[in-house]
Amino acid sequence: MSDLFDHADDNKPEAVKKSPAKGKAAKSSKASKASPAEKPPAPANRATTKDKAEKGYSGKDIEVLEGLEPVRRRPGMYIGGTDERALHHLAAEIIDNSMDEAVAGHANRIDIHLAEDQTLTVTDNGRGIPVDSHPKFKGKSALEVILTTLHSGGKFSGDAYETSGGLHGVGLSVVNALSDLLTIEVARDKKLWSQSYVRGVPQGPLKNEGAVNNRRGTTITFHPDAKIFGARPHFRPATLYRMARSKAYLFRGVEIRWSCDPKLLSAEDGAPPEEVLHFPGGLEDFLVSKLAGRKALTPVPFAGRTQLNGSGKLEWAVAWPLDEVGFFNSYCNTVPTPLGGTHELGLRGALAKGLRSYGELTNNKQAAKITADDVVGEACIMLSLFIKDPQFQGQTKERLSTVEAQKLVESSLGDHFDHWLSASPDMAKAILEHVIERAEIRLKRRHDKKMKRQSATKRLRLPGKLTDCTNSTAQGTEIFLVEGDSAGGSAKSGRQRKTQAVLPLRGKILNVASATMDKIQANQELSDLIEALGCGIGDNFMPDDLRYERVIIMTDADVDGAHIASLLMTFFFKEMPQLIENGNLYLAMPPLYRITQGAKTVYARDDAHKDELMKKEFTGKAKIDISRFKGLGEMPPKQLKETTM
Repeated sequence: MSDLFDHADDNKPEAVKKSPAKGKAAKSSKASKASPAEKPPAPANRATTKDKAEKGYSGKDIEVLEGLEPVRRRPGMYIGGTDERALHHLAAEIIDNSMDEAVAGHANRIDIHLAEDQTLTVTDNGRGIPVDSHPKFKGKSALEVILTTLHSGGKFSGDAYETSGGLHGVGLSVVNALSDLLTIEVARDKKLWSQSYVRGVPQGPLKNEGAVNNRRGTTITFHPDAKIFGARPHFRPATLYRMARSKAYLFRGVEIRWSCDPKLLSAEDGAPPEEVLHFPGGLEDFLVSKLAGRKALTPVPFAGRTQLNGSGKLEWAVAWPLDEVGFFNSYCNTVPTPLGGTHELGLRGALAKGLRSYGELTNNKQAAKITADDVVGEACIMLSLFIKDPQFQGQTKERLSTVEAQKLVESSLGDHFDHWLSASPDMAKAILEHVIERAEIRLKRRHDKKMKRQSATKRLRLPGKLTDCTNSTAQGTEIFLVEGDSAGGSAKSGRQRKTQAVLPLRGKILNVASATMDKIQANQELSDLIEALGCGIGDNFMPDDLRYERVIIMTDADVDGAHIASLLMTFFFKEMPQLIENGNLYLAMPPLYRITQGAKTVYARDDAHKDELMKKEFTGKAKIDISRFKGLGEMPPKQLKETTM
C-alpha cells in the first residue's frame, strides 16, 4: 500500500476455544478436543506451588526499568518488532525529524548516506537540536536529554513545530537505544558540538568542537545493534531510496541528496548511487511519474492542495488508470500510513459523494448505486495531510486515528472535487461511466454468488441432507457437520436459522489419508460435503467461493465421535488446507455428562473431568443427578444450543 515499505503479513490465525455455555467451537488447527467446562483440571500440586509463589513474591520482585532499558528489553513495543521492516523504522524516525525541520520552514536540504558498513548518516541544515542545559535535568544538556529520555522532545507544546511526524517523543531516543554506536553533531550559533553513544549510553560529555562558519543543523550517524536485529543487520538501499524520494515529493520545499556506497548496490535494487531529489510539483509530479507509460481515463489527475482553516493543510493527487492497477499511498505529516486511517476515509467519502451528486445533477440515476470502493478500488491515489497533534495507532504510526481528520479531509477535498467535475464535464463523464460500470460488475458478482449459493442449496436439499441458513452471503454464517440424522435433527431444531446451516453425515466417512481421488469423488458423504461448501478441493480450491464463514465439525463427545472428527480433519487437511490456514475450520466441544444438583447444572467433557467437578462444584448433601449423553441426538435441542451451538 505504501510506496516506502514492502509489507508481509506473517500472522496466522490461532486456535480459539470456547466453552459450550458461550458458544461454541474451537478451530481445528490444533487437532484435539477441548473441554466443555469453564476451566481445565488443575495439577495435583497446584496449591503447594501457589503457596510458594505467594510467599516468595515480595517487593524485591518489582523491577523498575529506567532510561532506555525498556526499549532494549521490548523493542517490539516501540518499533513493531526486530525484523527488517522494524530496522527501517529506525531510518524513518531520523529522517522524519529532519523533515519536521523542513516542513516548519527551518531547513531546505537533507542529506542521506548509507555507508558500506551499514552505517546511516542523516544531515539537515535546520536549527540544530538545542545544546544548552535542560532546566529539569541538572547537569545534562537538552541534547542528551532528548537522546536518553523517552517522551522528550520539542513537539508536544506546538511552539517549536506547528506540525510534525515524530509526535510520540520516542524516535531519536529509541534509535539511540537500539544502535551499537550513534554519533551526533550539532552546528548551532556558529559552534559545533558532538557526542557519542553506545547502546544508548553516552561515552562522554557533550564536546565543543570549536567555531564553524556557514554551517548549521544536525548530523546523526548510527549503526543498528546486532544484539537486537540479529547478526549483520543491513538496510536495503532501494527501500531507503524510495523513502527519500517520497519525502521529497511530499514536501516541495526540500531538496534531499541521496547517496549510497556502490558496493551495496545491485542491478535489481533500482536505487542509484547518488541523486538529488527535488520536486516542485509535489504529489502531482509523483503520480505522473508513477503512471509513466500507462493510459488513464483523464489526461490530467485530479490534484491540488489547500489550507484547512488554520488546522493544517492537505495535498492530493488521484488518477484512474485504464488497466485498473491502482494503489493508495497516504501520509500524515510526511509519515507513511500504510494501514490507512481517518484521512483515507475522508477522501473515500468525498469522492463517492461527489460522483453521486454529479450523477444526480446530470440526471444519471445509476450513480445512486456508487460506493466508495467503486470509486477508489482501482484508482491511483496520493494523499498527504498536515495537522497539529495527530493521533496514531501504536508507536510505528501506521494508521491515523485522529477523528477530526475525516471531516476535515472530506469537506475540504469534497468542495474541490465538485468544482473539478463541474469545470471538466468530459473528464467527469468518463470517470462517472467508469465507476458506474465497476458498480454494475460488483452488483452482478454479488447476484451471481447469491444464485450460485441458492442453486447449490437446491441440489442438496434432500431428506436428511443440507438444511441451509437464510443469509444470502457467507459473512457471519456457519455450517455444522454432524454425525447421523438423529444429531442432525437436534441441531436443526436448535440452530439459528439465519446464520447456521446443518449437514448430517451418515456413519464414518472415508479415510482419505490413503484414498485415491476417484474414491473420494465416489464417496457420497464427501461429495455432499464438497458440494455444500461450494469452494472445490485440491488444486481447484477457491477460498472466495466458500459458502460459509465457519465450518464446524460437531461430533459426539465419545471415542467414536473423536474418530469421525479425526477423519473429517484429515480430509480437510489433505484436500482443503487453506480452510485451516485461513481460520475457517472449527471443532465443536459438546459435553459427555450433565451433572445437576438442585438448580445448579454443569457439564463435563469426560469421566476424569466429571470426577473433578463432583469434588469441586458439589459439596452439599442434596441428591446429584448425572446424565450421560449417548450422542448429540440424545440432547434436547435447547441444551445443544446452550452448550455447543
